[in-house]
This record gives sequence, C-alpha cells and structure tokens, in this order.
Amino acid sequence: MRFVHTADWQLGMTRHFLDADAQPRYTAARIDALHRIAEVAREHGAEFVVVCGDVLESNAVGPRVLSRTLEALRAFSDVGVPVYLLPGNHDPLDASSLLASPAVRDTPGVHVLDTAGPHEVRPGVELVAAPWTSKHPTGDLLAQATEGLVADGTLRIVVGHGAVDELSPDRDDPARIALAPLEEAIADGRIHYVALGDRHSTTQVGRSGAVWYAGTQEVTDRLETDPGNVLVVEVGDASPPKVEPVRVGRWAFPHVRAELDSASDVEALRRQLESLPAKDRTVVTLSLTGTLTVGAKATLDDLLAVQGDLLAGVQHWERHSDLVVRADADELADLGIGGFADAAVAELSALAQGDGPDAEAARDALSLVFRLAGGGTRA
Repeated sequence: MRFVHTADWQLGMTRHFLDADAQPRYTAARIDALHRIAEVAREHGAEFVVVCGDVLESNAVGPRVLSRTLEALRAFSDVGVPVYLLPGNHDPLDASSLLASPAVRDTPGVHVLDTAGPHEVRPGVELVAAPWTSKHPTGDLLAQATEGLVADGTLRIVVGHGAVDELSPDRDDPARIALAPLEEAIADGRIHYVALGDRHSTTQVGRSGAVWYAGTQEVTDRLETDPGNVLVVEVGDASPPKVEPVRVGRWAFPHVRAELDSASDVEALRRQLESLPAKDRTVVTLSLTGTLTVGAKATLDDLLAVQGDLLAGVQHWERHSDLVVRADADELADLGIGGFADAAVAELSALAQGDGPDAEAARDALSLVFRLAGGGTRA
C-alpha cells in the first residue's frame, strides 16, 4: 500500500522579510505546490494523501486564501487520489475552524480527520488520527488516539502533529509526543507507520524507520535543513516501510557566509550571488565578517543594492556578522570633496573608528559619501 505523506502547508503564510512584490509570489507558490503534490501522488500510484496538520496558516486566513486552497485541492480529485486533512496547532478544530466549514467538507475528494482514532480508508487499511481541537492540548494526542489498538492484520497509519520527546527540549509540554510507545506499537504490529507534522525539515526519528516528519512543501525559514519535500511511503507487512522523499518546493532560503577583507573578496561574493538560480524565488541571508576600506564597502553596498533588486529578499544575520569598515584618510582625501563636506567627512572618519551604533552609522554614511562622490559602481 502506497501513499503520500505531507504536512505544514500553512497556506496564507506571510514572511516579514518579503516585500510587497515578493510576498504574493510566495503565497501563490505555497498553493501551487499542491498541484505538484497531486502529480507526485498520481505518478507513484498513491492510494491517498495525508496532510499532517497546519493545512492553513491560521483559522483567520482571508476568503481569497481559502478559495484558492479549495480550488487547488481539486487537483487531488482530478487525479483520483483522496486527500485527508488533519487539524494542527495553526488550524485546530475550535469554534473558528475553517477545516470544519462546509466549504472544505464539500470539496470533492477531501476528508477532514476531525475525530481521534481509526478512520477506515478501505477494508484492512486505517488512518489513526490525532487532531488538535485547541491550541493548547493537555496531553499526548497520539497516545490517546492509539490507545486500545491490537495487532489484527489491519494496516494502520498514525497521523499526528507536534514535537516528539526526543526532539523537544520542553519537558513541561503536556502535548509532547512520547516516541517509545509508538516504536513499541510498531514492533508489535499494532501500527505500521507514524506520519507527523510540525517540524518543517524532512526528518526520520527513532530506530524503527517508520516514524517521519515530512516537512513543509515550501521553505519557511533559513534554519530549515531539508524542507520542500513530500514523502512517498510504501507500507506492507515487512518492516520498516519504504520511504522516498520527493522534492516539490521551488523556493530557497540559502545562508551565505563570507569573510571580506579586500576588494577581491567582495568580487568573489559578487560571483557567488550572481550564480544563484531563480533569484525571484530566493531569499538570501548574509553573514559577513572581516575588515573593508570605505571604497570596498561602497562596492559591497552597490553589489547588495543590485542583488536586492533581483532576489526575492536579502537579510543580514546581525548575530553572525562582524564587518568592520576602516576609514582610510588617503582614500577619502582622493575624493576631493573640499569645503564643509570635507570637514564633515573628517568628523565621520573619526567617529567611525569607535564602536556602537554611532560608529556603525558613521561608517554607513562614509560609504554613502564615497558612492555619491563617484567611488562606487552604481549610479
């Protein structure tokens, strides 16, 4: 029996680092990925698709997001593959639940796993659901959903959402998922695969080979190690199941680190950024360290201004950056500004030698003066 495991679609998600041009494209990309997931299901002969929580970013997404979600969900019906939606912590089955709405329930081929415990897919195959009914569960939902199951030859896929205890540092979280009892149930043949959501990177946990996080269909953060996948899972009597990650995501959030101590280092960074593919779907996080002259910093600023127009976003990871600008008196004198401006440059140069926000602002101001005086490369 083969199916597709996916999770954390979070349709309607916004990212604070995306501007008014990039955010609509990112929103559309997360929804467009559903069509690719449906194609993966068709190509691999999947019987069904399970979405393990956080289908929507929240129960307060706008009607446009919901309408586009429902339209995209029809892709699964078009390929003849039913899709099962589990409410998660972002879209729990509370009084405001959108997954409980008639609009969702009436979409062809869509099933909402709204009650805990077994749901028959066909004779001999069950989904054991652990839906969130509030944002703050008071216990291990998977333990509750799997209680009382026996090994009777039924193939069972547990569908859950949340952090397993091996990965969660919060020992006081009552909703932490206990991994050991699930592994024991797998070994006993009571369940055969645990499909999880909440962790955005594709991750296998435990030793059985049957407990997995699928990860999100599109990257959401620079710290994610392997997002943008769905899992094609084949389950039978043999253990462990066969699990194949399949890439569906098209956005990338690379972290670029660079040590900049010369103009040639800035040029190397230029080549690295220019070589990035699909810039309109790429958000770069920069960690820059080193020491540059004002002229080299002006060239860097020009570079980042140009790439900022091409990339979906450029972020500076301040905690991992330490770029010092050295104000060279000869370099500034060569600009030949003269008059009051020359005195201002001298004052900025003296201030730039210190530390703190004022020194940083002075270095930025010197770089701007250098560019405006013709020392940069961008008009």
